[in-house]
Amino acid sequence: MRRIMITGIGAVTPLANNFFDSWSLVKKGISGISRISKFDTTGLSWTMAGEVKGFNPELYLSKKEILKLDPFLHYAVAAATMAAEDAGLLKSKIRNSKFEFDNAGVIIGSSRGGITTIEKELSKLLTPNSKLSSYLMPSTTISMAASYVAQKLGTKGHCLGISNACASGTNAIGEAYRLIKHGYADIVIAGGTEAPICRFCVEGYGISGALSKTDNPSASRPFDTKRDGFVLAEGACILVLEEYASAIKRNTEIYGEIIGYSSTTDAYHITRPDIEGEIRAIHSSLEDAGVSPEDVDYINAHGTSTPIGDMVEANAIKNIFRSNIPAPVTSIKSMTGHMLAASGSFEVACTAMSIKEEIIPPTINITQKDHECNINVITEKKEADIKIAITNSFGFGGVNAVIVLKKVDE
Repeated sequence: MRRIMITGIGAVTPLANNFFDSWSLVKKGISGISRISKFDTTGLSWTMAGEVKGFNPELYLSKKEILKLDPFLHYAVAAATMAAEDAGLLKSKIRNSKFEFDNAGVIIGSSRGGITTIEKELSKLLTPNSKLSSYLMPSTTISMAASYVAQKLGTKGHCLGISNACASGTNAIGEAYRLIKHGYADIVIAGGTEAPICRFCVEGYGISGALSKTDNPSASRPFDTKRDGFVLAEGACILVLEEYASAIKRNTEIYGEIIGYSSTTDAYHITRPDIEGEIRAIHSSLEDAGVSPEDVDYINAHGTSTPIGDMVEANAIKNIFRSNIPAPVTSIKSMTGHMLAASGSFEVACTAMSIKEEIIPPTINITQKDHECNINVITEKKEADIKIAITNSFGFGGVNAVIVLKKVDE
């Protein structure tokens, strides 16, 4: 049986402009959430977001590329380049160098794609004599994240863009896992990317009732009694997945092993989650991994901070993991906000690092745990010997993706 390893990680998040600084702040329980600065929020009830700060796309793209591409592509290229460098897959450290393996695959998920550029271009329709950009269509399509990363890195193998709401990034990693597992590739670059911090997106999510109206950085408070919605965020996280023999041959560092994946749908409601669907998704991932609920030492929750979503996920977890010593649970979105597709992939990476470093990061902003979310939510950093962990992603439309990770055998 082919084994699938994580051998490279790159990220741009509200916490930092690379993965390892972001992970360091996650362990410290630092929030990346602040008041929206990318547009005027006057008249809006939703004022907080997880914005990327101080990011310089010129490190990865030409000035012409920056102008014609949506920020979700900027973040994807940056994160993928960092991941490829981290895995030692570039022929040199020069960021415009080509990928060492032409037949490697790329799978990247996004929920909203180029929505920032779409909003900008739509405003031109209200201005006399203004013309739409000739790059509007190609630079905003969701599949362009995978295509452009492949173009920049020189990969010519499997290439796929996935849009599966908030599960998109996790699904991208899961499908990459399957691709390698069944022998179609030895290396796949996979993850999620989003740049949804624009009025169109914030007001759209807000009017649906999904966003928090709390006007301070503690607005994202998963499993707390006063949670009132998620905090929209942006960023990207890309992983290099690699077949074990290939990783050993290259003598590259291994961050973790993926041993199970499930992708299911509730077939229930456009926005409301269904506990039976989430239970089925978690069970399916454990079956794929060949482990039981009793084997799981840590759960990285979807934990978005919505009243219904957190309650349903908590009850699904409680239904499956019935041990007298319940597995510890963390929600990283308490620090990053909800980066949509990028959150799923970032949380897979953080779960791998939790296993590797034997550390469970905290869930912050909890002042009083909701008694209806009766699970073992960790609010202080904790040392733990984690052999098996899962990470959940659940999205609008009842789409579910769960990844199972394992401590790498020495």
